[in-house]
Amino acid sequence: MTLLEIFLVAVGLAMDAFGVAIGKGLMLTEGESYKKIVLSFLFGLFQFIMPLIGWFVGSQFIDIISEFDHWIIFILLSYLGISMIRQSRGECTCAAHAEQSQGPVNERTLGMWEMIMLAVATSLDALAVGLTFAFLSVNVWEASSIIGLVAFAMSMIGVYLGKFMGRFVGEYAEIIGGVVLILIGLKILLQHLGIIVGLI
Repeated sequence: MTLLEIFLVAVGLAMDAFGVAIGKGLMLTEGESYKKIVLSFLFGLFQFIMPLIGWFVGSQFIDIISEFDHWIIFILLSYLGISMIRQSRGECTCAAHAEQSQGPVNERTLGMWEMIMLAVATSLDALAVGLTFAFLSVNVWEASSIIGLVAFAMSMIGVYLGKFMGRFVGEYAEIIGGVVLILIGLKILLQHLGIIVGLI
């Protein structure tokens, strides 16, 4: 897996956190700017940790399933991508919409526990992607660092520009992220089957 592919996967994974960050950016006041930094840091931290956990788990079974690991990678990335697309279109899990259903922004606050839970929830996809790293030629520390940094950067953009970007961008961000993950999984599958040669 090339650095460009890892970066694209990182962007795809970060889209979920990006969408949530937009919604939380809408509710945080100017006096809570430090929470924007803390939230973004937690998103990046857990996006860094989860692939490492997934890689460790996957590496325990690499000898058993190495013959069909490319199908596992394709299925996992496709499932994650389709799930992100379905959530953004059908289940309406966009954070900005959730805030509207919970009352006025100034009546709610974002506590540390909620931020940690959001960070864990938005990084579960990275756990599954880390599992696929065990079957690929990937420096897991480098890949996890890229994923964490991209998540942190995109979360910062989301929380600070949330009030200007609104729900529309948050919803479509997950669709874009889902499509990216599906395409990466498809490319890896076709490469292993010998149908295409590496393009990126």
